[in-house]
Parts: sequence; C-alpha cells; structure tokens
Amino acid sequence: MTIQGWLLILGFVGILLALAKPMGLWLHALYDGRRTPLHRLLGPVERGFYRLSGIDPMQEQGWRRYAVHMLVFNAVLMFFTYAVLRLQAVLPGNPQGLAAVGEHLSFNTAISFAANTNWQSYGGESTMSNLSQMLGLTIHNFLSASTGIALAFALFRGFARREAKAIGNFWADMTRITLYLLLPLCVALTVFYIASGVPQTLAGAVDVQTLEGARQSILLGPVASQEAIKMLGTNGGGFFNANSAHPFENPTALTNLIQMLSIFVIGVGLTWTFGKAVGNPRQGWAILAAMVVLFLAGTTVTYWQEAAGNPMLHQLGVAGGNMEGKEVRFGIAASALFSVVTTAASCGAVNAMHDSFTALGGLIPLFNMQLGEVVIGGVGAGIYGFLLFAILAVFVAGLMVGRTPEYVGKKIEAREVKLAVLAIAVLPLAILGLTALSSVLEQGLAGPLNKGPHGFSEILYAFTSAVANNGSAFAGLTANTPWYNGMLGVAMWLGRFFVIVPMLAIAGSLAAKKVTPESAGSFPTTGGLWVGLLVGIILVLGGLTFLPSLALGPIADHLAMIRGQSF
Repeated sequence: MTIQGWLLILGFVGILLALAKPMGLWLHALYDGRRTPLHRLLGPVERGFYRLSGIDPMQEQGWRRYAVHMLVFNAVLMFFTYAVLRLQAVLPGNPQGLAAVGEHLSFNTAISFAANTNWQSYGGESTMSNLSQMLGLTIHNFLSASTGIALAFALFRGFARREAKAIGNFWADMTRITLYLLLPLCVALTVFYIASGVPQTLAGAVDVQTLEGARQSILLGPVASQEAIKMLGTNGGGFFNANSAHPFENPTALTNLIQMLSIFVIGVGLTWTFGKAVGNPRQGWAILAAMVVLFLAGTTVTYWQEAAGNPMLHQLGVAGGNMEGKEVRFGIAASALFSVVTTAASCGAVNAMHDSFTALGGLIPLFNMQLGEVVIGGVGAGIYGFLLFAILAVFVAGLMVGRTPEYVGKKIEAREVKLAVLAIAVLPLAILGLTALSSVLEQGLAGPLNKGPHGFSEILYAFTSAVANNGSAFAGLTANTPWYNGMLGVAMWLGRFFVIVPMLAIAGSLAAKKVTPESAGSFPTTGGLWVGLLVGIILVLGGLTFLPSLALGPIADHLAMIRGQSF
C-alpha cells in the first residue's frame, strides 16, 4: 500500500461527501414535484408526453396500483428487447452484419437489462449491433435506473406522509427523473468522455496499419453515450467485452475517477433526500455514515490484500502486489477501489478482472453483493434496501431496550417487519439455492474454469451477482450455456422484483399510519449508537447467512494459497 493509493481513496470519499447535498437537493425537487432550472427548457417536453400518453401526473396511486404499473412497464420493455435481439440480423444499424442473438442468450440479456443487472454472457462488440446496443440495451439503462429512483421516492413518501392512501404517481416519477436528472447529466458526461477520447460514432470499425505493417480492424460504435448512463444509472453493461478495462471505455485515470463518482453520486444524494423528505436531514446523514463505514472497511481489506500480492509468487522471487488482471494505467489502488465501488453499488462495471484478485481481495466484492448492495447501493435500490435493514434494526433495538419500535415518526409493527424479512430473505434463498443446484448438477459443473474452492467461488459469484442485480463476474465461468442463461435470468428477476413488491407494500402501510412524535421512549436514530447498530445488523445478518458458503469458496481458496496450493 502507498500514500498515493490512500490519498486516492480518501480524496474520492471527500469529493463524494461534498456532492451529497447538492445532488440530494436536486433529487428532492423531483421527489416533491417542484420546478427546477431545467423546467423552462424541458417542461414542454414533459407536458407533451403526458398529453400523448393520457397520463394525469396529479392523479396519485396506492401501492398496489403503483406496483402493477411498474411491473407491467418493465415486462413490456423486457419483451421489446428480446424481440430486438432476436431480429438483429434483419434490422438496420448493423454495419458488421452480426447474426441474430440466440434465444437463450436473448432471454438472459433482456431480463438482465430490465432488472438493472446488465449481466453479459457475451462479448458486446462481437455480438450486439449498434442498434441493439442503443435501442435494446441503452434504453433500459435509463428506464431501469429511473424505476429504481422512483421506487425509492415511493418508500420515502411512505415514511413522510400521514394517514395517506397514495404513494405517488409512477409515470410522473419516471418522467421527471429521466427528463430532468438522467438525460442532462448523461449529455454532460458524454461530452466529457468524447473529449477524453472515448468513441461516439455509428461506424462499425476502422482499419488501421500496425507498427509491424499488418492490417487491424478496430471496432467502434456509440460508446461514450452508453458509458455515461452505464455508470450514472449503476447499470454496468459494457459496450466492449473488457468493460471499463478497455481503453475505449475508460482511457485515463481521470475518466476512471469520474466513472467511480458517477456510480455513487445519486446513491449518496438519495440519503440526503430521504432526510429532507422526513423532515430531519440528520436521518439521512446517519444512513450515509453507516454506508461509508461499510465501504471504507471493504476498501481497506481489498486494497491491503491486492497490495500484499500472492505469497506463492513471492517464494519464486516475484515481489510486489497482485497486478494480474489489472491495467497498468490504473494500478492496484485504483483497481481495488473500483472493484469495491462497483459491487457496493448494483453497477457491475469493472476496470480489472475480479477472477484474478487474491482470494480475500475477491471476497469483499462478493460479500458486498451478498449484503444486498446496501453499501451506497444502486440508484434507488441501495437506499430502499438499506431502509429495509433499518426497519429490522429499529425492531431489534426495541426488543433489546424495551422501547416501542419507531423510525422517523412511524411505529414499526408486525406487518412491516414481516414484509422486510420477506424482501431481505429473497437474496439468500435464491443465491444459495441456485448455487447449490449448479454445484451438483452436470450442467452447472460444466461452467467453472477452475476446480476446487475457486471454481465454487465462480459459481457463487455468478448467482450472487445476478440476484443482487450487480452484473459483474468471476470471468472464469462459462455462462453462455442454456443452463446458466436460464438460471441466471430467473435469479435476476427474483432479485429485482421479489424485493420491490414487499417494499412497496411497506410504503403503503407506513403512509397510512399517523406520525408519532419522538418522546423519551423513542430509540434515537441519528447518533453514533444507531450507526453502529445499523452496521452490526447488516454484518451479522450477512455473516450468519453467507459465512458457510464463503468458507467453502474464497476463505478455503486463501488458506490453500498460503499452503502453496492453486486451482
């Protein structure tokens, strides 16, 4: 580890914290339906959309109607993307003449992008046409991100409102988030990426002569625009197979920093928005403090392990940290930081190959996802996932100290606790169940490149990434098979929508309650004790649930490495 590496990490956190309130203010204006400086320019577009679609943005919806509209909308988008991929060969915007995408892979990819997972069992530049990338995939990058933020707004209204039957209008939330937040920021980021050397063209490739005199075809495409929303919407699907390790997606150290900030900025802003929505900004800062504690702990372990390197190589006289699978232009610190950022959020973009990390260095990205990616988390999904844990934490605190479970003025009763447990239980049930099946069935065992605990880690990582809607991978797994395309598709759908529906039910239940003013009997939820309790609950639940699987995978892999055994 170096001073420069720690300065990068601490500088990144400092910039992020400075952006929390400005982003939170902007998000709160959209949450509240208030005008922004962009309304003068984009307001006619919003009103025109409502007129064409017949939507009344002032007509609010109960949680059931909100959920049905959200589910139908995402299902229609999924089928649309499936059709685009299956018809790719006969559609325009295909300068390379790529064939139609296979049915199993189309199924997996359509669900993947609809669920904000962006798991890719294919090489983007050799499988997807420009039209498929833009119309089939990038559209999901915007709309799946908007869905996540809209759902967070719905839960915020559940906490903030009193004796209400509605939690907002799904279509109005989606429109405002896309039009006034994601599109303007992505235009600015796209211009920055183009200026930094990222391609933005409809051309398929350019032929060049190498220094050796040979001819090489370099693939191009509309990369910069996809890169912008890929990061800002915590999507992660790369235009190229190497994702953000590719110099056309992430050419410099500066673009690398901007990409990491893009992944986190909306997530940290939503914590401030939550505090503002419930009338106490300290509630938002407490949540952000707990997130930052978990993030710094994970970053420290990953950086420490990657900087320490492989003892097996040290015995052979090869000194230094672990640079396998990492880009020299980024180095160990920036690669370790990026790996924790992308898995602490539901992003999945990578600038280094996680399969090449040391065993414990790779454990942290895996564990981040197993916690439900509440460490900052994806856009919207992170904060509403964290609030599910907050409901459990305040319930446990009430049991321990004999106080009525209350959170931001709402009594937490049996219904909310049961729904929170139901939503949180989706992750371990799907991750561990599907991993177990793939570890014993022939179709599943055909996927891992490595044997032993590392091969098990490859399977475990794949299903963890799918259920947590992350999309990164231990790339040693051959996932483009009927078994993995099918099972991972099911996992992504479960991990996204089987969490959302109970969460919306909680929002509806809380909105109907009266506000209970804080009293001497209320458990404080803004101080250091509350932050520590939140962190403890998250780690204990994650540790108790996933420790056995981690012991069979990365922990066993680490112990074998110390003994000089590799797989």
